[in-house]
Amino acid sequence: MHFKLTTWNINSVRLRIDLVAKFLEEVQPDVLCLQETKTPDDAFPLKRLKQLGYEHIAIHGQKGYHGVAVVSKLPFESSDVRVFCNNVDSRHISVAFGEKAGMSVPLILHNFYVPAGGDIPDPELNPKFAHKLQFLDEMRACEPLHPRGDARHILVGDLNVAPHEHDVWSHKQLLKIVSHTPIECEKLLAVQSEGGWIDVARERIPMTEKIYTWWSYRAADWTSANRGRRLDHIWVSSAMKDMIRDFTVTRDARSRERPSDHVPVTTVLEL
Repeated sequence: MHFKLTTWNINSVRLRIDLVAKFLEEVQPDVLCLQETKTPDDAFPLKRLKQLGYEHIAIHGQKGYHGVAVVSKLPFESSDVRVFCNNVDSRHISVAFGEKAGMSVPLILHNFYVPAGGDIPDPELNPKFAHKLQFLDEMRACEPLHPRGDARHILVGDLNVAPHEHDVWSHKQLLKIVSHTPIECEKLLAVQSEGGWIDVARERIPMTEKIYTWWSYRAADWTSANRGRRLDHIWVSSAMKDMIRDFTVTRDARSRERPSDHVPVTTVLEL
């Protein structure tokens, strides 16, 4: 079974629904995971997405901040949300695919929006950074996030950490910048290691090559500066390693009118 999956921090789904629609029409993923939807569930643009053929939608949103959603052509067996750091702040949703989607072996998909962490990389001075570190620790401690044996799991989202040297434009200059500090990288990689997760991007693209999925709005000309970071990730369980067929970053989405500062990241799996 050919399975195409995209993750995208859209930075307001209502503001950028036309960009989402254009992407869905052009790329036709089976499943689109969105982060930072920034809308309560009753205002989510369900009708527009269903008109495009994405009739199965799981949402966990709130007014103005955060929010995650799974938009799918394939039906779910179930959906669930988990709370981290005792905050009901709409940062996780998961769905299970099975027989309804034509899958003989169940597939669990987790969609995350990890806290950004503010600007000061010191948990004593910055509660937002402390929250981020605690969130990553709780992800590591969360047993359902650690697939074992032949279990088919996928974890995607804006994880807000660029963990490797060539996931940022300058490793040396960003070591004290939130998203690439050693403690964040260590904690995210600990989550990956605990679950035996395969980082699809780095499975397909050598560690020596730069990969970015985010470019700051602050850059006057983001294309020429190209000071990006890889904050958006797709991980698959070890049982799915040999199912990976493709990986792409839709860089040109950053050049569209009123874009998100993140771009879509897509994988193709043969299930």
